[in-house]
Amino acid sequence: MSQPIDTQATDHLLTTTRAVRKRLDLDRPVPREVLLDCLRLAVQAPTGSNQQGWRWVIVTDPDKRARLGELYRSGGAAYMRAAGQAESRGAQQDRVQDSARYLMEVIDRVPALVVPCIEGRITDVRHAAGFFGSIHPAIWSFQLALRSRGLGSAWTSFHLAQEEEAAELLGIPPDVTQAALLPVAYTIGTDFKPAKRRPVEEITYWDSWGHVEK
Repeated sequence: MSQPIDTQATDHLLTTTRAVRKRLDLDRPVPREVLLDCLRLAVQAPTGSNQQGWRWVIVTDPDKRARLGELYRSGGAAYMRAAGQAESRGAQQDRVQDSARYLMEVIDRVPALVVPCIEGRITDVRHAAGFFGSIHPAIWSFQLALRSRGLGSAWTSFHLAQEEEAAELLGIPPDVTQAALLPVAYTIGTDFKPAKRRPVEEITYWDSWGHVEK
């Protein structure tokens, strides 16, 4: 007989797992077994055709973190320049940019940098949904597992502007795709709250685009 699921605890986990940047504890080590425990949960996620082509590269070596940090900052610089030239989209977006800038500065000090990968390369955009749909659910499950253990992360991708250099640094084969880079650390405090979002009734359409049930 299956155990009942604690809906309240599950809902709290789902609504308070945030992108954590400024509240990453840069000084507290992350045990290897904790990362492996979270990955054991992550690989229970579904994949296309049950291929299970995910691979995970965990970077803890200080020299490699430093080099990966350089690639990350290089890739993020163009984004920050464009963001600086764009008109402000409000206080919330300004805060996001500020936290992203902070992470660029300290990325090499984060205890663990996790690079989720998936075997294969996209050659036809029509296959992109299924291809990335075989790694993205596992990444999110990994982040949820981290949150439940007092750790935080942020789904980042700045280093992908230098994907070939990152692959060479980490020994990733050319027929494997890097899907993200997750800085992982214990969080400073655990009092994360749900984010402000538009009511789902305003963004959910029934049977045809734009048709909102009233």
